[in-house]
Amino acid sequence: MTNTPKLPNFLSYLVSLATPLALIGLALRILLTPAYYTVEYNMPYFPADEYGFTKEDRLKWAEPSVKYLVNSADISYLGDLKFDDGVPIYGERELSHMADVKNVIQGALQAWYISLAILILLAVYAQRSSWMPTYMDGLRRGGWWMIWLALALAFIAGAGILLNPDIFWAFFTWFHSLFFEGDSWLFYYSDTLIRLFPIRFWQDAVIVMAIIALGGGVGLAFGLKTK
Repeated sequence: MTNTPKLPNFLSYLVSLATPLALIGLALRILLTPAYYTVEYNMPYFPADEYGFTKEDRLKWAEPSVKYLVNSADISYLGDLKFDDGVPIYGERELSHMADVKNVIQGALQAWYISLAILILLAVYAQRSSWMPTYMDGLRRGGWWMIWLALALAFIAGAGILLNPDIFWAFFTWFHSLFFEGDSWLFYYSDTLIRLFPIRFWQDAVIVMAIIALGGGVGLAFGLKTK
């Protein structure tokens, strides 16, 4: 059965939709490595912990906390962690939230894998069915979508740092309302989660994610050859 023009055009929009998902997923996966939190904790402007964590303490406890989000361990992986005096580093409410975060992260990574699979399979199909130029159009279009989305995210995070913290906090609250129930994600400033990952950590994470995704979007939008 031969392809009609409508099918390649439809599939090119599927490529466009998968492209931002693939770029955001790549950025997320990079953030879930020691490289991000190591650089972040070493930034001169990063806020000190008023309850006593040193930079070395943050690096020590951030490692298993981030690793838990991408491994296959259950919550006991974090629940068994204790300070030198035997007190667990995380309370029950924090552990419950981290389990929820892991579910969200794992779901996001699965979406990333699926988007990559879609892009690869459609590239093979396009090559074999002689509609590769239409596929490339889809990638370019997806690159433009990613550019606008990345700029919006960078603006929100940047405005929260430079203009008014309430701008980012409103976005942060809205985001959590999509994935978590009620106020289960809110903690005291003295809780370990906030001491390790204060709001500045997340503002910078959004900016870094936007920059990585923006770079990919620009590369696709302007770097691919036209027909």
